[in-house]
Amino acid sequence: MRLIYFKKTMKKTILILLIFFAALSSWAALSIEGVYQGKNLYVQNPLDDEGFGYCVTKVTVNGDVMVGGTGVGAFEIDFSQFDIEIGEPVFIVIEHHDGCKPKIINPEVLLPRSTFKVEEITIDKTGKLKWTTTGEQGKLPFLIEQYRWNKWVVVGEVQGNGTPERNEYEFQITPHSGENTVRVSQIDHSGIKRSSPEVKFISDVAPVTKTPTKVKKEIRFVSNGKPAVTRYEIYDAYGNIVKKGIGSSVDCSNLLRGVYYINFDNTNEKFIKS
Repeated sequence: MRLIYFKKTMKKTILILLIFFAALSSWAALSIEGVYQGKNLYVQNPLDDEGFGYCVTKVTVNGDVMVGGTGVGAFEIDFSQFDIEIGEPVFIVIEHHDGCKPKIINPEVLLPRSTFKVEEITIDKTGKLKWTTTGEQGKLPFLIEQYRWNKWVVVGEVQGNGTPERNEYEFQITPHSGENTVRVSQIDHSGIKRSSPEVKFISDVAPVTKTPTKVKKEIRFVSNGKPAVTRYEIYDAYGNIVKKGIGSSVDCSNLLRGVYYINFDNTNEKFIKS
């Protein structure tokens, strides 16, 4: 594995050096890298600056030369020529005449897509979340979401391995009192969120209350008569978030007088800043 990684690193280094030296010569190079998702790249290929031929002179994919196909106004980089599997990284260099520049029409096809399938997801009463996936294509982060205050709240992030084989992950949730509902999600370049099934557990965390009712300088969170650490959000009367965090107290001395709304533990309340 180390030898394969070394070879790939050396090949990429050589390609980068070629691009550098191209800047010092009469030709130039356009490069793009990403993850093969099963779709080909399309390149717009203008005439060169002298008008006697086309701009692109050579295309390499992971260091291997693409045979022919560049003597037209638009061409396809067919990854099937290079024995590349879906999910593998690709590094493309398009060499071209100085004074003209080709254009990659669909670069988004090399961006990682969310394709994970959850094989198993569990959580215990301490908040230890575990999930197993297959079918990942390209590295994307998993967002850990906890349902509280009538919405999904992102409480953490775990980087996905991006490989199609079985992958195992875990994350420690900070439970709130009562029933906790949790899921994991990914968002790729399409902007569409893909989420796992939900898992639930009843925590042993005692309910948290806030004090005082009318706030001058500080809000304190209490559970069973003792200071309690909780996640919180404070909104003004117009719905703008003004403070958020995790703690056993909130400094409110810089808030203007008026009505505010606070989310904490698994509840929300209204309070007056005096």
